[in-house]
Amino acid sequence: MKRLLVTGGTGYLGAAIVRLAHDAGYAVTATRVASPPADPRARWQTLDLRDGAAVDTLLDTIRPELVVHTAYVQDGPDLEKITVAGAAAVARAARRVGARLIHLSSDVIFDGTRAGGYTETDQPAPINAYGVAKASAEEMVRGAHPAASIVRTSLIYGGSRTHMSRHEQFVLDSLDPESSVAFFADELRSPVQIDDLAAAIVELLATPHSGVLNLAGADTVSRFEFAQRIARLHGRDPELLRSGTIAGSGLRRPRNCALDIGVASALLITRLRGVREVLPEA
Repeated sequence: MKRLLVTGGTGYLGAAIVRLAHDAGYAVTATRVASPPADPRARWQTLDLRDGAAVDTLLDTIRPELVVHTAYVQDGPDLEKITVAGAAAVARAARRVGARLIHLSSDVIFDGTRAGGYTETDQPAPINAYGVAKASAEEMVRGAHPAASIVRTSLIYGGSRTHMSRHEQFVLDSLDPESSVAFFADELRSPVQIDDLAAAIVELLATPHSGVLNLAGADTVSRFEFAQRIARLHGRDPELLRSGTIAGSGLRRPRNCALDIGVASALLITRLRGVREVLPEA
């Protein structure tokens, strides 16, 4: 059994990877901060990514052959320390112990000005703090572990009534008549179903792939359409959702973060379904 380390093992994606990797025969160690262990079959370790020495100690102790780095924060005072410096620490330690590394990145590293889906060769041009952090993390990982796979993905969702992501819960909360939230009709993303993404990452572990790889859903939809489909899944009236535009909001956000998954579709058996298939209108 190959030894696999998953950082952020109690997170939405991390927990799915832990589960599927164990089912695939890996000996899984997963890290957490404060949340309780998500899967009793894994070996759990507490890890603070702000502590580079602790990262080194953990990898020197368990000597993983494979590492999937999912842990991050999206905002707050530790954005740089965890999302950027933490990723760099994991990459350096993984290379030192000879482990294959898959690092999770994001579609918001782009400025959103192009037409069509971004490919693996498109260069990051972030326009908000989180995008800057994820683009910087990619650069740090690439420098520390040149053979790493850098997976760019999009909005992750469960597509069921029982295993919701924060994106889905946010939509349901926004159906409250008192809510002032508007979902942008001019923001394009490639939402990906959680099990599809986790299965693709577990499959990628067994390949020699290195460099950037887009793993996202096959459909490009607006945030507003995505929200409408989530509402319908839960038996709620999508007409209760408010539509808006980035232009009208005054916010600085990329309008088009669609990801082209042609390379992944040719490389992997796992099918990355589009949101219109997973969440049909009727």
